[in-house]
Amino acid sequence: MKSLTPRPEASGFAPVRTLHHGGLADAEPPHASVIRESHDRCLDLGLSPRDHIDFSMEALADFKLAQERCARLQAQALPVMEMLLEQVSGTGNIVCLADDKGTILMSAGHSGSVDFAERVALRPGVSWSESAKGTNAVGTALITERDIFVHANEHYIQSNHVLTCSASPIMDHSGGVIGVLDVTGEHYAYHPHTMALVKVAARTIENYWFCDNFSRNLRLHFHFRPELIGTMVEGVIALGPDGRILGINRAGLQLLGTSSAAARIQGVNVVFGMGFGELMDRLRSHSMAPLQMRLPDGRMLFARAQCNDASLGQQFSFGGPRPTVAQVAPTAAPSAPQPALTRPIAPARRNPDLQELARGDARLAQVVDQVKRVLDRDIPILILGETGTGKEVLASALHGASQRRDQAFVAVNCASIPETLIESELFGYEEGAFTGAKRRGSTGKLLQAHGGTLFLDEIGDMPLPMQARLLRVLQERKVVPLGGQKAHDVDINLVCATHRNLREMIEQGQFREDLYYRINGLAVKLPRLSERSDLREVCRRLIGQLSPAHPLGIGDDLLAEFESYPWPGNLRQLHNVLRTACVMAGTDREITRVHLPMDFAEDLAQHRTLRQAPPPSPAAGPARSTAASGPAPEALSGANASLGDVLHEIKLSTIRQTLAACNGNVTEAAKRLNISRNTIYRKLKAETERPAG
Repeated sequence: MKSLTPRPEASGFAPVRTLHHGGLADAEPPHASVIRESHDRCLDLGLSPRDHIDFSMEALADFKLAQERCARLQAQALPVMEMLLEQVSGTGNIVCLADDKGTILMSAGHSGSVDFAERVALRPGVSWSESAKGTNAVGTALITERDIFVHANEHYIQSNHVLTCSASPIMDHSGGVIGVLDVTGEHYAYHPHTMALVKVAARTIENYWFCDNFSRNLRLHFHFRPELIGTMVEGVIALGPDGRILGINRAGLQLLGTSSAAARIQGVNVVFGMGFGELMDRLRSHSMAPLQMRLPDGRMLFARAQCNDASLGQQFSFGGPRPTVAQVAPTAAPSAPQPALTRPIAPARRNPDLQELARGDARLAQVVDQVKRVLDRDIPILILGETGTGKEVLASALHGASQRRDQAFVAVNCASIPETLIESELFGYEEGAFTGAKRRGSTGKLLQAHGGTLFLDEIGDMPLPMQARLLRVLQERKVVPLGGQKAHDVDINLVCATHRNLREMIEQGQFREDLYYRINGLAVKLPRLSERSDLREVCRRLIGQLSPAHPLGIGDDLLAEFESYPWPGNLRQLHNVLRTACVMAGTDREITRVHLPMDFAEDLAQHRTLRQAPPPSPAAGPARSTAASGPAPEALSGANASLGDVLHEIKLSTIRQTLAACNGNVTEAAKRLNISRNTIYRKLKAETERPAG
């Protein structure tokens, strides 16, 4: 006789008790209810909490079809996943994108976390639906269509109790789920802010998808706070030529307190309290500043119009922000297919001023002087520097200072595009080139950049086959889309960037030598943020850009701590920290420690402890010089030094030496020593608190 599958309690999830008082029951917390219902579904499916990890993958043909079907979603999610990975770096987490059936399409993580992902079957091609893996964030988010975290023994299957997962469904403008974004790590690394980061990232992908769907329509970007127009929390509404509401993104529905169907039925007159003609007239008169209007319920809303269709823009004479890089139509050969918007980002910002970058730091001033000398001379520029040092900012500034400034600036991150997609992304494809290809084909990045600037970031991560084809395009100045026969002329200013040592890669056979000499007309190197002398000015400039409507200051004491911090994420990390701080500051006049992201504030405090750690005592001298080979004999035979004391000093000395070699970067030191960051902080903190003598 078939044995009965244990109830959900057997999986380790503790039930929430319901207490009755006079016939009324205390309702279960929503999260507990969701987990309980998921466990019940797993029981009905016949799953056992004691099932082993299922490593089986979809058939290769089915998985390729899934990737082709979701190619657009993957392209729009890639930059967001990259940003999200930076936010959760150092925690061993994996960032995953799954399709609407729960199959992992792609994942991203650092070296240690990739090994972890392999152990728990969190890799592309594996299904994480509830029917395959029981209660988990990806599968349960698909069933419930809500943001959810599943921590430790909340997972139905016991082998997944080592995980903590946060997932958010990605929805289209009609409310259908098109995928799931997930961050998964080991259960002891749980952090409450991870769920919030995943939510924001998923909403950003939804905005990309929405703007892509309505790239040819008039769109209103709105919020109750004008400074939040253009951020991931803005509402976006798409309007037809006759004023019909075609769609509203999820943030917009929440701001307006309505549903997509209700808004489409009610129309502009009911939603905004004015007719389409009046709305257009008022938008024309506010072409630069956001339009201020009062909703029927009395709330004040700010809106700005944007459209990519040139004829529509001329018809309404809208000003406002210029289209973004991916929205600028290329000057391509007449026979080239029209570009399809694959990565809309709003709002656009002006190109940074090249001369402005040179203020305050001598090394940057030298870099700017060098690149200015070769501007408009058809000399390719190679920008070297660590991740996050501002390579794309410099490339954008170069474009803005060149004679091509009015043409497209197209940025491609070679490291973030899967090998299966990079060829179609760069070179484009004709209609019917492969299963799932768009009906009118797609113009690749090379043709989108025709007449302007092409920025190939992290070119060291480009696959070798693509390097050969790129070299041919750069030599012949012609490109043939996938599935096509005709070559199209391409005229571009080429700027490349990498954090890798390309000469070493050439020796190892990982990078083509002929391509290296083709892209290296002038090589410049950007300094790390911790090496720059203008950090205070950079902070003030960023705060001014991030909070233009509400001027904010920042104290000298906090800036002094910033100057001593190693900034492993460089400018990108600083930008993310200040962006969060500006939002958290609200109506305050100055950014303080309480406004900083929680994890960064903890890092800053721990780094302060590390700086205050006492220098090694004289007794530790022999240990320091023999850290690799063992304690010196004289140290072991000292009258007052026990073996434990000497070993303790050796550990501390090794930590200090490694930190010094990593320029104070605790994350890098932890990797080299194969210990956690908390271990480093704990040992140094214990040293500072140890009584003298």
